[in-house]
Amino acid sequence: MTIFEAIIQGIVQGLTEFLPVSSSGHLSLSQHILGVQLDSLLFDILLHLGTLLAVCAVYYKLFLRLIRAFFRLIADVFRGRFKWKDMDEDRRLLIMLVIGLLPLFLLFVPVPGTGMDIKDLSEQWSKDTNLWVEGFAFLATSVLLFLGIRAMKRARPHTVRDGKGTKEIKGRTKLRTADAVTIGLTQCCAAVFPGLSRSGSTLCSGLLRGVNQQTALDYSFVMGTPSILAAAVLTIGDAANEPVNIGIGVMIAGVLTAAVVGFLAIKLLKWIVTTNKLEIFAYYTLVLGAVTIVVSIIETISGQNICSGLPL
Repeated sequence: MTIFEAIIQGIVQGLTEFLPVSSSGHLSLSQHILGVQLDSLLFDILLHLGTLLAVCAVYYKLFLRLIRAFFRLIADVFRGRFKWKDMDEDRRLLIMLVIGLLPLFLLFVPVPGTGMDIKDLSEQWSKDTNLWVEGFAFLATSVLLFLGIRAMKRARPHTVRDGKGTKEIKGRTKLRTADAVTIGLTQCCAAVFPGLSRSGSTLCSGLLRGVNQQTALDYSFVMGTPSILAAAVLTIGDAANEPVNIGIGVMIAGVLTAAVVGFLAIKLLKWIVTTNKLEIFAYYTLVLGAVTIVVSIIETISGQNICSGLPL
């Protein structure tokens, strides 16, 4: 892999990890079009860590608050002072994050008769030579986005107070246990199917639950951070056993590109959500899914990659 190809992969990863269009699906498409496979698991991990840096750069103040809330929570538990109904906003968010991450353990459930876990299916589908799964998953992302947009428009407005006074918003700003479980299950599904956007599906599942759009978006981003980190930790052992066939310069180029582009993508999505322009991504994934399925049909009939000419 050249530095140019690494930058392309970094751009794709940085943009699609946070925009509601699926990073795994677009990485699979870009590799299919370029005829390039990410043979280095380490490089894949580094790309995800680059996007993790982007989240930390945008939400570092919130992360610091959550860290303080965690230590205060532990102290109150040991002192017998913890009360569920008296939790402040940061402590409540921390608890909801823990609940939302629990469904990820379903990824380690074995699939009968295959010798694989559920998470292994995603890796298999991402590395295969056809794009059927990606195509239908893009369509599923589009459906979720349209449903989320509809729910957001139909939400009842109400007035809330903040440090600057009062303002009118739509949807609940307080997450409930059922919200966290629903969003967590959606994130689990997105981890399995390349082409099903993690950010888009978790955001829209929150909207369908009646959660405020900004609250659902922030929760989605923050919940994705430990998910990315856990995935890196779980695969670092396998990466250490693989030969490194990509240069240091290539790795640095990919990571920096993913971090910078990811930072800009988060800012862009926050603006798009607050200005009610999610339809852009709903139509984009709809068209992309349809085109991907058509390409899959053509390639299945011809028996070769129509972009690279390589056999399937």
